[in-house]
Amino acid sequence: QLQLVESGGGLVQPGGSLRLSCAASGLTLDYYAIAWFRQAPGKEREGVSCVNSIGGTTNYADSVKGRFTISRDNAKHTVYLQMNSLKPEDTAVYYCAARLSYCSGYMAGYDYWGQGTQVTVSS
Repeated sequence: QLQLVESGGGLVQPGGSLRLSCAASGLTLDYYAIAWFRQAPGKEREGVSCVNSIGGTTNYADSVKGRFTISRDNAKHTVYLQMNSLKPEDTAVYYCAARLSYCSGYMAGYDYWGQGTQVTVSS
């Protein structure tokens, strides 16, 4: 089974940057689309970004376009989320999730989930 572990979260001031990592084990990452979701207090979990397996194309929520960049390094079994120009509204627990081949906008479409990493943007 594929196992996912997030890391890289923490406390950052508005305008700052963080890079989240999603490390995979158990199965090769090559065949999986990897998505980042986030859940803020009192909010529904929402999709942030995703990178496909086939073609390596990416997508982003409108709220993070131009600020966040998703990338994957299959040799290191890791997917990254570079977050720049962070805003207080980016505060959330960030989760990575995996499904075969293609990105999906629905949480139910993902078979594997990490435990999450907390990102707090505050002055």
